[in-house]
Amino acid sequence: MLKDLRIGLGITASHCTYEEVIPMIKQFTDLGATVVPIITYSVLTAATRFGTGEEWIEKIEGASGSKVISKIVEAEPFGPTNPLDCMVIAPMTGNSISKLANAQTDSPVLMAAKATLRNGKPVVLGISTNDALGLNGMNIMKLLSTKNIYFIPFGQDNPHSKPNSLIADFTRIVPTVEHAIQKKQLQPLLITHSL
Repeated sequence: MLKDLRIGLGITASHCTYEEVIPMIKQFTDLGATVVPIITYSVLTAATRFGTGEEWIEKIEGASGSKVISKIVEAEPFGPTNPLDCMVIAPMTGNSISKLANAQTDSPVLMAAKATLRNGKPVVLGISTNDALGLNGMNIMKLLSTKNIYFIPFGQDNPHSKPNSLIADFTRIVPTVEHAIQKKQLQPLLITHSL
């Protein structure tokens, strides 16, 4: 189903989830899809206990076989001239959720998402945020009701220590994309993480 499709993979600054997301790139390429990696500025420049931007870019490019898109001007052509079949943003931080829900396009990832929506193609979101059940709750609900936006199933990852936190089950990226291409939301949307 994904053979010969161009899948944009947007990565935002939820650094603790990269180890889960990067291996999913191989699943797409094994199914014959081309993965176009797109990153936010913070992915490019941040150095955290999880690694440096340079280290992650090397891993992303190695897994996808493509150079990362790291500038807005590089992402803009995904609209009319170089469209994607589907755009995935995983992980997607609360900051990027808020911006997408309110039509702000100040990063390459959000520009690629805007371009993909403009073309009537699906955008799949894999949330990873500590304020999903806080102030960002209304932004998530707004995106849930937006045409051509689909979510990787998500749930509370640590309800006792971080009661407002939600994270996607990144192992479900591929089936979520397969459903989204058919204009369907993978169900169940709300899941329970092993605690």
